[in-house]
Amino acid sequence: MRYVIALDAGTTSVRAFVYDLIGKQFVYRAQQEVGQSFPQPGWVEQDADEIYYKAAYVLNDCIRFAGANMVAGVGFTNQRETTVLWDRATGEPVCPAIGWQCRRTSAWCDALDDDTKALVRERTGLVPDAYFSASKIRWDLDHIPAARDLLSRRRLCAGTVDSWLIFRFTEGRSFVTDVTNASRTMLFNIHTLDWDDELLSRFSIPRSVLPEVRLCDARMGEMRTRDGVLALAGVAGDQQSALVGQGCLRAGEGKITYGTGLFLLFHTGEKCVSSRNGLLTTVGYALKSGVAYALEGSSFHAGSGIQWLRDGLGLLSSAAESEQVAQSVPDTGGVCFVPAFTGLGAPHWNSEARALFSGITRGTTRAHLVRAVLESIAYEARELTDCIRAEGVPLSAVRCDGGASANDFLMQFQADVLGIAVDRPAERESTALGAAMLCALSLGLTDEASLEQFRRAGQVFEPDPAVRELREQGYREYCRAVKRALM
Repeated sequence: MRYVIALDAGTTSVRAFVYDLIGKQFVYRAQQEVGQSFPQPGWVEQDADEIYYKAAYVLNDCIRFAGANMVAGVGFTNQRETTVLWDRATGEPVCPAIGWQCRRTSAWCDALDDDTKALVRERTGLVPDAYFSASKIRWDLDHIPAARDLLSRRRLCAGTVDSWLIFRFTEGRSFVTDVTNASRTMLFNIHTLDWDDELLSRFSIPRSVLPEVRLCDARMGEMRTRDGVLALAGVAGDQQSALVGQGCLRAGEGKITYGTGLFLLFHTGEKCVSSRNGLLTTVGYALKSGVAYALEGSSFHAGSGIQWLRDGLGLLSSAAESEQVAQSVPDTGGVCFVPAFTGLGAPHWNSEARALFSGITRGTTRAHLVRAVLESIAYEARELTDCIRAEGVPLSAVRCDGGASANDFLMQFQADVLGIAVDRPAERESTALGAAMLCALSLGLTDEASLEQFRRAGQVFEPDPAVRELREQGYREYCRAVKRALM
């Protein structure tokens, strides 16, 4: 068979890609936007059924393009931490999915005793935060009577988006997840690679509601189609999938993904490194050959700032327009932006912080605001790379991907702010590429030694020494603005 399909269930859209195993490239893609709702300040919800139906639509579109008899299987990647609860018997969601950006459980996390917080850090590599799935499951159990009813009848399922979609596509035959998604729940022991019974007990979450955990290159189930069955094989959370898709398969290699949020992952090899600087320790990927760990810096908002300029303020007609508008002025005119719409992630982990513009004058224009939002993305990445360096890890280059990586202005600005090269691949859909690679690996259509051949070289942005001090000054101003947002 010639093709595999990568299904990418992201925060704001669901996309499917047909990957040509011979030509080593995507040859077709389909996309459907998915909505978000914000019922209260700091709350983020999604309709789980909408995610499923739109995923089915784009997947079937790709199958029609490729021909069912030419598709070997489907690999999955997904927005992590977003949590769905559903009825095991009917497949119906119990309530809206709680999005990964949702902060409704911040007080619950803050109220955990010091011993539990230390246990979370030791066993999961995470910090106790509303970002992760455990508090979302607990909130639903505490506030949704239907969830408690299903739990009492042993019919409740709780999982991340990958589990939800695979359950639906297999008509309930497979209730599974992979190691990387499990590692983002605050319930998974990243040393034993199993659900942690002590954490489950402390959070009063029964193991029975959670999916079976499998390796990233495992087979997950089969989906019935009009032409037979299709293997569902290979799964990783979106950031770990991008790590694979960027070919960061050796210790010392790292990538930044510019999506709704900004995520830096740095491969630390077989060693599970505990951060002293606000980073997370997580599973990079887990294959039949072994486990690779990573340090992660997670910023909740990056591309969402551009979306806000477009949809919330009406300052842009499209996200792509931001590049031209930003370059129409030489600088931000003293304006600085902190994208803390629902708090700040790494390294601050402060749920009370809120977004702010500073330095606005009567001379401030639309272009200054747009440029300030773009520059804030680069400064977020600088803050995270500084944390990596503080761990004693040298950085000579970083690979980049995600929607905003298409912005040449931002990528050059990023290189200048970091002081190192920014390497953008020819195929910028690294998250989907990682899912395709894991699918091919799972089905025996490639081997680990050949995985690096999937990434094709693109453009490298080198830092300009002439603007170094100017960029350093801008970063210092950004750090001062962050302190104001934290007050």
